Amino acid sequence: MKKLLILLLSTLTTTVFGQVEMKQNPSDFLPKGYEIFEKINGDLNKDSITDCVLIIKGTNEDSVVINQFDEKVDLNRRGIIVLFNKEDHYELALKNYDCFSSENEDGDFYLPPELSIEIKKGNLYVHYAHGKYGYWQYNFRYQKSDFELIGYDESNGGAVIDDETCINFLSKKKQIKFNTNENAEGGDEVFKESWEKIKVKRLIKLSEIKDFDKLDMSVY
Repeated sequence: MKKLLILLLSTLTTTVFGQVEMKQNPSDFLPKGYEIFEKINGDLNKDSITDCVLIIKGTNEDSVVINQFDEKVDLNRRGIIVLFNKEDHYELALKNYDCFSSENEDGDFYLPPELSIEIKKGNLYVHYAHGKYGYWQYNFRYQKSDFELIGYDESNGGAVIDDETCINFLSKKKQIKFNTNENAEGGDEVFKESWEKIKVKRLIKLSEIKDFDKLDMSVY
């Protein structure tokens, strides 16, 4: 059976068994009108095999514009494709083609936050770094045939942290820490900590997020 599967995959660009899309190479999953922006590798389903995450970007020429600084910039949005490595082929685990804004998005008076994707301890992290203004990070775990948001972390401030928020959507708890040392220079903050219970009707699925910029974590 395994030899037959390999033969089928070698002769067909796409093979679908049930509802699982399978192809030989990660690049074969790239949709028309997109290019690979970044490739990240790591184990996401705890089978000790290195899986693949593709950050993709649209190639629509109409989205290449002149910004307020008279610079030519590419405002095509970015998306994500997650592939499970089955050694002799890859299986599509998730696709969301336009959930991330362009890296050239106009930040008005500020530089746009820098997006990075990490795989740590089997989880998928979507991290936004905003320099001296801090960062925010989403923690997704593969479960129920999707990647569900199980954690969120936010830090305001750069060298000196003003406040931090940590949300655990599984335990339904939120931790908030405020720096009470007004003369802190970095590393010597004194935090006042509090905990709150939150209401979680259902976990957010990565496949359903239309725009990360519009996710509002303040509702929790």
